[in-house]
Amino acid sequence: MRGISKAFFGLALVCAIVGMAWGIQMSASGDHLLSPAHAHLNLIGYVGFAIFGIYYHLVPSAAEKMIAKIHLAIAVVGVVLMVPGIVMAIRETSETLAKLGSIAAIASMLLFAWIFITSSRET
Repeated sequence: MRGISKAFFGLALVCAIVGMAWGIQMSASGDHLLSPAHAHLNLIGYVGFAIFGIYYHLVPSAAEKMIAKIHLAIAVVGVVLMVPGIVMAIRETSETLAKLGSIAAIASMLLFAWIFITSSRET
């Protein structure tokens, strides 16, 4: 595994470790208020990034294109904005980051759909 595939998978592992540690902290404290942010970190960060990484590993022609690098950047921006944005929304300080992160996350998924569709035609 290398390139975009390795980057996505490495980031998936970081999200999983941080998400698990956060879950343990919530359990130990008995305070589960921020569980929606924790869930998004695990689902979009860990699961989503791992799926992207596996796809790019299995379809190297898609991984070699510039659009895959753009996909990585948008996906990272989505998680980096969304997770703290959800924390801020729960704490009722602002919903702006959550909204921006959500837009980036769906843009990332739409871009991935485009990559999948166009790469499927090549094979």
